[in-house]
Amino acid sequence: MSSTVEGEPELGGEDVGVTEDAAEEALALLEGEEMDTDVAGLRLFVQQGGCAGLSYGMRFEHEPEDGDTVFERNGLRVFVDGASIDYIEGSVLAYEGGLQGAGFHVENPNVVSECGCGESFRT
Repeated sequence: MSSTVEGEPELGGEDVGVTEDAAEEALALLEGEEMDTDVAGLRLFVQQGGCAGLSYGMRFEHEPEDGDTVFERNGLRVFVDGASIDYIEGSVLAYEGGLQGAGFHVENPNVVSECGCGESFRT
């Protein structure tokens, strides 16, 4: 069974925030994939990899899995599994447009070091 967290995030706890720009961009992409934004969402997870040891992963899913925590922020549903929440609690998912470096990124207060390219981290 998954649990749902709504409202404003309490950063520093077991919570994940999403900026308005990130939510708008993700929702537009979900709708472009013809996914139901009332049920579908963005999965945010941590995986082994990169020169610093851990990296972020993101993908769209039609519904949360059992055991996920579902954060509803600015109209976007974000799914986080139990193993990943320990690494990303207190984080904010943001989006930057522009010619260079456009895309989603995670602002994570738990990171103690990152690799030079910014693709992996250590907590």
